[in-house]
Amino acid sequence: MSDLHPAIAEVRRAVRGALADLDPGTRVLVAVSGGADSMALAAAAHFVAERAVLQPMAIVVDHQLQEASGEVASSTADRLRALGYEDVVVSRVEVDGDGGPEAAARSARYRAIDEAADAMDAAVVLLGHTRDDQAESVLLGLARGSGAGSIKGMSPVTGRYRRPLLGVSRDTTRAACAAMKLEYWDDPHNVDDKYARVRVRQHVMPVLESELGPGVAAALARTAELLQSDDDALNEWANEVAAKAASGDVDDAGHAVLDAEVFATAPAAVRTRVLRRALLAAGVPGGDLRASQIADVDALVSRWRGQGEVHLPGGIRASRSYGRLLIARAGARSDPEASR
Repeated sequence: MSDLHPAIAEVRRAVRGALADLDPGTRVLVAVSGGADSMALAAAAHFVAERAVLQPMAIVVDHQLQEASGEVASSTADRLRALGYEDVVVSRVEVDGDGGPEAAARSARYRAIDEAADAMDAAVVLLGHTRDDQAESVLLGLARGSGAGSIKGMSPVTGRYRRPLLGVSRDTTRAACAAMKLEYWDDPHNVDDKYARVRVRQHVMPVLESELGPGVAAALARTAELLQSDDDALNEWANEVAAKAASGDVDDAGHAVLDAEVFATAPAAVRTRVLRRALLAAGVPGGDLRASQIADVDALVSRWRGQGEVHLPGGIRASRSYGRLLIARAGARSDPEASR
């Protein structure tokens, strides 16, 4: 009987399943922050990759948001090399941009990972999000009221990105690191209440567990999983409707134009997907877009009574003219006659 620690076995099993479809020689890039989740992932990924004849590589992103961030990134890279990684990249990024510090850091991180994956010819990138991260994402989505697309949380596979640990708890990754005597870094941002995700983690989840009993995180993650296939099907339907409704990407007045009458009779779940994509494409910041705002724009399509334009974040406005929905990009002149 194997004496392998159960936590190590669980993490390896999750990673093995995520990589099972890859051909020998495939390059796999593991994104590592230095925390327990990503270090447990890195250890399991190297173990699995060796046996599947894959080529494991790693990237450590230094956000430079803390005084000792460079030292943390360097020591993390050293630990990865000790695990057997030969190709380890440390990428230092500048965190700036709109949407708040969390969104800016995330954007900078993904840019760095994408650049490294391209440079290293990686077919797959592994991320260390856990079941607890998924549960927090579901609660944040519920709080925003932004629909199934947000409540379904993170997808196990998004393009070349894969999240093997969405079914593994944060406690398990910590236990796996402890069993392997693998050091990891506790990011102080993970206990800073100025971040919404931290408040959910430190205050909301404990109350839910206390009042509703253990297993809330697992139940929320399971809810996200069940919503995945439903949302995918609705998105395919929305693609078809959007293609029929598109009467031109942008008109002479700088408006995105959709034929409102084409998709007015589509189900609300489909219409709102079409509208959300159109609004984001026009320049509405994703973090600022609310379900109530989408509903106001939807009223221009499905409950048209001659109402005026809808003002949206980012200086975007939506209006209806001659059976067409006009979504004005920032700086565009408002001229309904241009879309007559």
